[in-house]
Amino acid sequence: MSQTQTEEPMTHRQVLEALSGLLLALFVAMVSSTIVSTALPKIIGALNGTQTQYTWVVTATLLAATATTPIWGKLADLYSKKVLVQVSIVIYVVGSIISGLAQNTSELIAARAFQGIGVGGLQALVQVVIAAMIPPRERGRYNGYLGGVMAVATVGGPLLGGVIVDTSWLGWRWCFFVGVPVAVIALIVLQKTLHLATVRRDNVKIDYLGATLIAAGVSTLLIWVSFVDGSFAWASWQTAVMVGAGLVLLALAVWVEARAAEPVVPLQIVRQRTTALSILASLAVGMAMFGGAVFLGQYFQIGRGYTPTEAGLLTIPLMAGVLVSSIVVGRLITSSGRIKPYIVAGTIILVAGFAALSTIDHETSLVYVGGGMLLVGVGVGMSMQNLVLAVQNTVQLKDIGAASSTVAFFRSLGGTIGVSVLGAVLARRVTSNINDALAAQGIQVPAGGAKTSNLNLSALPEAMQHIVRAAYGDATGHIFLISAGIAVVGVIAALFMRPAMLRSTLDLSAAKGAETAGPADKKVGAAR
Repeated sequence: MSQTQTEEPMTHRQVLEALSGLLLALFVAMVSSTIVSTALPKIIGALNGTQTQYTWVVTATLLAATATTPIWGKLADLYSKKVLVQVSIVIYVVGSIISGLAQNTSELIAARAFQGIGVGGLQALVQVVIAAMIPPRERGRYNGYLGGVMAVATVGGPLLGGVIVDTSWLGWRWCFFVGVPVAVIALIVLQKTLHLATVRRDNVKIDYLGATLIAAGVSTLLIWVSFVDGSFAWASWQTAVMVGAGLVLLALAVWVEARAAEPVVPLQIVRQRTTALSILASLAVGMAMFGGAVFLGQYFQIGRGYTPTEAGLLTIPLMAGVLVSSIVVGRLITSSGRIKPYIVAGTIILVAGFAALSTIDHETSLVYVGGGMLLVGVGVGMSMQNLVLAVQNTVQLKDIGAASSTVAFFRSLGGTIGVSVLGAVLARRVTSNINDALAAQGIQVPAGGAKTSNLNLSALPEAMQHIVRAAYGDATGHIFLISAGIAVVGVIAALFMRPAMLRSTLDLSAAKGAETAGPADKKVGAAR
């Protein structure tokens, strides 16, 4: 292997300039996944789509992004990180334009899947590039900006989508077009400001078989999660076939990865204690946050009767919690060099927030709901990005891409599973609540239960509207109770992590060398 440094180390100003382009790219990538949440009913209605297609407009992007994340991460360890980020942006832009021009739901789903490939690249590569520019000890303060961007995108996306579809002269297609100019600006900024050392490796081998098996196995399981309890039952031959096939494919992937010269997911990294526990915690945090937070917009719109724009505004406490906590904790981590206490505290606060939200119904005070969301936001801001930082601190620079993308992959996987599984639980609970309310009023429930999937509330009698809103409002608390239980797994994983000081060097080997240096050398390093 040969390594050639073609650029001088980036100055603090250059880092901030490049970071602005990276954060713009990350913002549009995350907004693409959240902006449709409040706009989707109008989009599917305009394209005459079905309930299954409704689900797949969201799932297609999540599926493609999740399945390709570890592949992008491995490519980042082999090729130019700058070029890969730019390729991801181009894929995202093309996918966004095609999505906005779609004439039917099939075209929209295909375009969203293509767009998801670019989103997966940006979600993985932005953190990889930051890790290649900034030592872990200094990265805490920058992770605060990263967490802030993720918070604004996660909560601001639904608000922006609601405003767009509520504005007559824009229309739903601008939900996809709006990110294009921002992505193009990010592309130009990165071309001018990002200057990374180029790593050239001889005899590069891409593990195409392992990548294919991972993508196929994950895709099969996510497709099953998306359709189970809707198109077929949990205990059915379809479940047995799809789950069995997914597990077999992933087992083959593990076998191939253990023998590959350049594995997509290096098992020696995954087996490390810090990485393994961070993956477990990220899986739990991802399932809890994405699976729980995605239903807040639905709770405010259907359960409480607010417009899409109002629903977006009401989720501001969640965004504020993530934004403030990620910035403050990022600076505290940089100052102290310690990371475990903040991750543990964050996961505990996350559980407390979901526990508070588990008691809400369709009449709960908005102040109380806002307080619960604020706790959830603080918990996410303290834990999510710092779990990636904990892993990056334990691996060499040459493996930073694979390690970072592996944690992001499992977080995204957890979020996708959380959305699908908790969505199925919510649907059953809503149906049960509506049936019970109708029966209590002496109204006979149709065979198979009330149809609640595509309700047009404005077309229903006022009494029925109240029943439906109460059903959704009361069922949402049950979702957050499950989210709290899932988040407890994150607390346990965080508690078992080894305490460690963040290194002040970019590469692990340099950090080990600093440990053996004399006192004078250490003083020089500290003054750097």
